[in-house]
Order: sequence, then structure tokens, then C-alpha cells
Amino acid sequence: MTDPHALFEEWLAEARLAEPNDPTAMALATADSAGRPSVRMVLMKGHDDRGFVFYTNLDSRKGGELAANPVAALLFHWKSLRRQVRIEGPVEAVSAAEADTYFATRSRDSQLGAWASDQSRPLDARATFEGRYEEMRRRFEGGEVPRPARWSGWRVKPERIEFWSDRAHRLHERRLFTRGGGGWSEGLLYP
Repeated sequence: MTDPHALFEEWLAEARLAEPNDPTAMALATADSAGRPSVRMVLMKGHDDRGFVFYTNLDSRKGGELAANPVAALLFHWKSLRRQVRIEGPVEAVSAAEADTYFATRSRDSQLGAWASDQSRPLDARATFEGRYEEMRRRFEGGEVPRPARWSGWRVKPERIEFWSDRAHRLHERRLFTRGGGGWSEGLLYP
């Protein structure tokens, strides 16, 4: 198979059946403009031939790092299947229409939380955030909650996708797909 997106979809379908929690959870690695890395777990909210999409507050640490250094790495680890998928590439912002569409599918509490949170910023007390949440609940009571301008999504456009399968005695299988020349090429890596 020379289409890594089709292979990813097969593996994701298996993970949806086998993983007890969040098969779309992925580690997102970014780096600031000085190259200092950071990593955190996020949820993939879409994928297709264009890339892998997640959403966040654009003013968060990850949002700032991606704006300053627009490349990222992703890692899906499906422990129950003994598999990993590693993805690397540049990032681009999703369109406002895509962000609006996804935001509308979120629970109302999550929508209100997006308004109330200054994600990644220092918080003096939990009560401060809870008060802001209640303020947003009152503000939007009886109406739709629009997407805050500072909340949107990023798409990681893969240049490298590695499919890692656990094997006995650490003799793992590693398939690497690299994008170049308008298509994908496939090779193997030593375990």
C-alpha cells in the first residue's frame, strides 16, 4: 500500500474498536522560535489527504509556538494494538468556516469554556475561572454561542508518516512514508 492516509484510516478504525479511551488522542510536539520543544495531548478532530486537524485557543502556548514556528509532530500511541503512528510536517490554520462548523458541534459547556478560558495563562484561583464561566453562561443564555475569534484549528500537513508495529524481542516493523515530487514514497526503517 502506498497511500499512508488509507493505511492510517485502517489503523484508526481498528483503534476505535480496541482502545478503551480516546483513540483520536495524539501527542502534539511544537517548538518556540528558539527551538525549545513542548509536547501535550490533543484530540484529532479530522483528517484527510490535506492533513490532521486539531482545535485550540490561538493565544495558548501551542498556538503561539505554531504561529512563531509553523511545524509540528504528532504521535498516536495505541497501546492495546501495540502500534504507533508518527507524523511530521508544516502546519496551516484551518478556514474560519471549518472552525465555525466544528465549534458548533461542541457541547455548550465546552463552547462557554472556550470563551471563559485564557488557555495556558496563569490563573490565580479556580474560582476566577469558574466565575468567568458563569459570566459567559449568563451572557449567552437563551442563544447560540458563537466561536470566539481566538479559538480555531490547525492542520498538520504531513511530509513524513511512520507506522510502527511492535514485534517480539524488539524486532519492530517501521514503515516510513515520505512526501516528495507530488506523491508518497514508502520505505522501511531499522527497528
